[in-house]
Amino acid sequence: MEITRVLDAALRKAAAVWITSPGHEPRLVHAHWRDDALWVISGGSEPEVPLTDGAQVTVTVRSPTTHSHLIDAKATAQLAEPDEETTQALKTARLNTKPDWEAVYRLEFSA
Repeated sequence: MEITRVLDAALRKAAAVWITSPGHEPRLVHAHWRDDALWVISGGSEPEVPLTDGAQVTVTVRSPTTHSHLIDAKATAQLAEPDEETTQALKTARLNTKPDWEAVYRLEFSA
């Protein structure tokens, strides 16, 4: 599917995206692309992200090189318990020595 290829190419290089959730202004958040989903951590030593389990959100991705708008995509946020491999990838992406965040969300994109 075309949107999946665009998202995959853009999100492999993006360290942050804009997320708009119901009732909230767009917010720039750190995110990690893994297993065809966008992983977002919230709370603890990380900024709070206004997400709830099952929320329909819009993810805006900008070009990592030109910072121009690439795509807006609809996603569903799911509160998740990441496996060991995903936890390690999240720690590495955020340079955290220990996972002290309060919540992890897996954002799955709609077709």
